[in-house]
Amino acid sequence: MLRPIPPAAVFFDMDGLLIDSEPTWFQAEKDMLAAYGFTLGPEHYPHVLGKPIEVSTAYLLELTGHPVSAEQFADGIELAMVERLRDGVPMMPGAKDLLVELEAAGLPLALVSASSRRIVDACLPLIGPDHFRVTVSGDDVERSKPNPDPYLLAARKLGVDPAQCVVLEDSPTGTAAGHAAGCRVIAVPHAAEVPARERVTIVDSLRRVNLAFLRGLFDERR
Repeated sequence: MLRPIPPAAVFFDMDGLLIDSEPTWFQAEKDMLAAYGFTLGPEHYPHVLGKPIEVSTAYLLELTGHPVSAEQFADGIELAMVERLRDGVPMMPGAKDLLVELEAAGLPLALVSASSRRIVDACLPLIGPDHFRVTVSGDDVERSKPNPDPYLLAARKLGVDPAQCVVLEDSPTGTAAGHAAGCRVIAVPHAAEVPARERVTIVDSLRRVNLAFLRGLFDERR
């Protein structure tokens, strides 16, 4: 009996990978901190990039001396993001073409984000919800990225072996989560360096990625 050609499924991160929303997140955080008299500079970007909101919130509140509760701060940033998302954010180069190609090939696709369900649902109309059979938000797991739980949950929902799946990420945090889940990982870093390691392939754009590229990750001759 012939074994199916991997990948069995492809898991996409959202912010910074499919949509260029990371600058919007950072601006919302800058505006929030400015209200408390703190200027958030670019040196802080790597500390919040791709992080679950509770992690970035803890970091930002530490900078400002905790002027409000973590819950109030996180809620304020998310409300500001939802408002900004109504104006739209651009897709990352190559993202739409890759989604269309993989969907046409019949591959199961999942969106796996550290963002809350509120943010994921606000972004889906911009990306195209019909591309994905499964979506996983940070609210759907007890331990978000860099833990493997979000990707393991997506694999369980699709009924696939994580070792036969590919994760596409842009941040060190998300790459670590996909790697810990046992998946092949393609990293497209743009604001923070992603360290090289086994089962992690680094490219400079999603335009470099297509179905043949994904299948090549499982070629034992590599």
